Amino acid sequence: MRARFHSQIFPRHSHEGYGVGVIEQGALGFYYRGENVVAPAGRINTVNPDEVHTGQAAAAQGWTYRMFYFSAEFLQQMTVDIAGRPTPLPFFTSGVIDDPELAGLIREVHILLGNRQATRLAQETMLLSLFSRLIGRHTYAPPAVGTVGCESASVRRVIDYLDAHWAEDLSVDTLAAVACLSPYHFIRVFARQTGLTPHAWLMQLRARKAQDLLRRGLTIADVAVRTGFADQSHLTKIFKRLLGYTPGQLRNSVQDA
Repeated sequence: MRARFHSQIFPRHSHEGYGVGVIEQGALGFYYRGENVVAPAGRINTVNPDEVHTGQAAAAQGWTYRMFYFSAEFLQQMTVDIAGRPTPLPFFTSGVIDDPELAGLIREVHILLGNRQATRLAQETMLLSLFSRLIGRHTYAPPAVGTVGCESASVRRVIDYLDAHWAEDLSVDTLAAVACLSPYHFIRVFARQTGLTPHAWLMQLRARKAQDLLRRGLTIADVAVRTGFADQSHLTKIFKRLLGYTPGQLRNSVQDA
């Protein structure tokens, strides 16, 4: 959710799940764990399940924030994936957190989830990264991160799978199942052995496929569709970033030749 409130006052209430957000403008004031606290712009605000809290403006302009709401089961599974073993349900240590890097990541991931050009793999990878950092930094008794070993066979299976399914909107769960690893552990193993995240590997693969099709004379719009990009502008953005030139420049060079 992204919202802006000016005069809204939320009475005492609680949620079955967690709430995590970042204040973009103004300031949010709320009663939490027996005290009144304020989350100004740039701070993270959190709520644990069944914790009674309120909500109201703590600045003349009200407050604007981006929020994630999710079940206890989601964070529990995330914690298990990080630790590689059963763990207790995590709880955030404070209702207001001063962590600029993480606040920026919350905002980035929130925007990414609403970006129609973003692949499912990119969204899920960033979401896993966000919550693994949040759990590791700001929960009571954070789980020790499991050791990353040499999983060459698992990574090889995923690379082969990506080679065969590169145009599909793949999920982290699908690739983790191919690797026979938990989602969080899979991403760490893949990045350690290849130097790229699974999403970065997929984008590189799609860009190479697009190169081949452009050299055969297909239009840029047609190539974007065939290689799994959201549209022509998405293809151009990735192409330029990875290869240093645009699809149009490659097409012109082919035509000139």
